[in-house]
Amino acid sequence: MSFSAPPSLDDIETIAAQLLENLPEEILECCETLGITVEEFPDDATTAEMELDEPYELVALYRSGKEISPGVERKVANDDDVLILYRRPILDLWCDTQDDLTNLIREVMIEELASNFEFSEDEIEEMTARHHQGML
Repeated sequence: MSFSAPPSLDDIETIAAQLLENLPEEILECCETLGITVEEFPDDATTAEMELDEPYELVALYRSGKEISPGVERKVANDDDVLILYRRPILDLWCDTQDDLTNLIREVMIEELASNFEFSEDEIEEMTARHHQGML
């Protein structure tokens, strides 16, 4: 996908929806159904909750739905779960790195989902490296 103007919320949502089907198998096993939404920036409540100095610090956020019981969370996403991608921080990162936007969004998705499903740093690094080599 080539852009002559900054990608819109819908453009990024379309890219992310296509990427969701091609994430590493380890992540897909945890994401039977997962909603994806794209917002300009984290809202004020999220900014406060995450203790962000500025909204550009957060490019994505996984929000889990209901807990199974108090203090016990599911290990698999369902319809109540959503991956929120923040358009302006992603575009800022895109300008800084000059990486391919689709690859950048894929990396953001892998890192956010894998960290929330308790993959180790080494596993996340391996999955991210694998996607750069086209081995997904």
